[in-house]
Amino acid sequence: MRHTKSQRNRTRSHHRLSKPAVTLDKNTNVPHLRHRASLVTGQYKGRVVIDMQAKIAKRAKKEKQEKAGK
Repeated sequence: MRHTKSQRNRTRSHHRLSKPAVTLDKNTNVPHLRHRASLVTGQYKGRVVIDMQAKIAKRAKKEKQEKAGK
């Protein structure tokens, strides 16, 4: 069955994108997505869940190996 223009447009009206819910960290005032750890501090609800220092060191080590391999 063919859909009418009005039915097609009603369906498309619900396909719009919503803005992401962004909030500020209470301690550092760094914006981050709701219900997710901050990518700058590695904290979620005041607790450190990602060790950012180790992550930065690992990335630097990987980049150093890639440059040495070239």
